[in-house]
Amino acid sequence: MRRDVFQAISDPTRRDIIQLLAGTPLHLNAVAEHFPISRPAVSKHIRILTECGLIVIRQQGRERYCHADLGPLKEVRDWTAQYETFWTQKLDALGDFLAQQPE
Repeated sequence: MRRDVFQAISDPTRRDIIQLLAGTPLHLNAVAEHFPISRPAVSKHIRILTECGLIVIRQQGRERYCHADLGPLKEVRDWTAQYETFWTQKLDALGDFLAQQPE
């Protein structure tokens, strides 16, 4: 099942996992050690991130290493960019309006 990248980033633990793995690949147990939740819970988050394409797991010997693939976050960036333009225009208009008001 292919999940939506927005679903992945909606959870703070998953965002923390992405941030952790963006710095360096880690094996599954090392990822779990960074969180105060059970290993099965971390595995569930990893599975969702993998299904979204944000985490890639590679087998090296007996260990499974996870690393972040931030490419799918482009979809989020593109979606939020339209709102950035909207709010920039609104805030610029507010600034112009306030600048025209007598003090």
